[in-house]
Amino acid sequence: MTVTAPAGARPRSRVAAARRRPGAWRLSDSIELAAAAASSYVLTWLIFGRLMPFTVQPAGFAICWYALFLGAYWGVARDSSGPVVARDRIMAVLISTGAGLALAPLLLVIGYVVYRGLSSLRPGFLLETMQLTGPLQPATEGGGMHSILGTIEQVGIAALISVPLGILTAVYLNEVKGPIAAPARLVASAMTALPSVVAGLFVYALLIVRLRWGFSGFAGSLALAILMLPTVTIAAEQVLRIVPGSLREAALALGGPEWRAVALVVLPTARTGLITAVILGTARIIGETAPMMLTAVGTKILNPNPFGGIQDDLPLFVYHQIRAPQDTSVDRAWAGSLVLLILVLLLFLLARAGGQGGRRSGKGTRR
Repeated sequence: MTVTAPAGARPRSRVAAARRRPGAWRLSDSIELAAAAASSYVLTWLIFGRLMPFTVQPAGFAICWYALFLGAYWGVARDSSGPVVARDRIMAVLISTGAGLALAPLLLVIGYVVYRGLSSLRPGFLLETMQLTGPLQPATEGGGMHSILGTIEQVGIAALISVPLGILTAVYLNEVKGPIAAPARLVASAMTALPSVVAGLFVYALLIVRLRWGFSGFAGSLALAILMLPTVTIAAEQVLRIVPGSLREAALALGGPEWRAVALVVLPTARTGLITAVILGTARIIGETAPMMLTAVGTKILNPNPFGGIQDDLPLFVYHQIRAPQDTSVDRAWAGSLVLLILVLLLFLLARAGGQGGRRSGKGTRR
């Protein structure tokens, strides 16, 4: 017996071809987007440029253009693809606009620093100091080698102090859960909002004045470690929380002690997240100036020993140069800011490479 389709019903192949996934994107969608933007711009210009008796500020013009664009794009997308696709397109535009507004200040800051810093940044800036550079010499003279070395040493010492302590504290808070876990978590959370100058004052009053250690890069590293420790602790604890509990149970079921399960299962699983926690802590301290003014003080000569005598770093270099009345000093400050930005970028790239290496090693272990 042959079953005939009802009159007016379309074949199944045509129905499948007519269906449209909201996330799909075609060339016609790009044309619709461009046409809606162009038509709404022309309509906005016609309203404010020809019909309105007063001039409008650029911000008002942009807001009106954006509102008309949303309406025009909604109508075009609904007419061509249906209401479901139209709603999806409007939400995609709104989300993209929010992301663009959030990224715009960051991109403007980075772009301006690169624009101002490239004019004075040269290979000699990385190999020279300010010891023999006078205030009237051009910006191409002198450099920040002493500051770059001081930044690397001070941040490195602070990381060597705070990273092991922070990860061990996170393990205690999440894995051991001892009797002082709640107070320790409260203190760590409160210390994340600690003003940097308070850390510098603490090291200055206790070590420099009371114990008479003197100003040094190591004193500055201790102040930075105080600021870095709570950030690493809180971030590492959040990473350890998302490790599946089944991994811990499997390790304990095989007869391993708890410390061995944490060391060989939990921490390697959370390796990428722990690296991110370290990067967040480093980014928290690498640009601090206030605690370094009270501990390392700053200098124009090269001092490779962080344990003896005052030492400079890039935030202090930028601070001292930007306060000088000469334009050449201001140009050197922008060059130092660009170098500091490059150091942070290299740090994030190294962290990403370490995380990718952890994923590759994890795949090899499972295979």
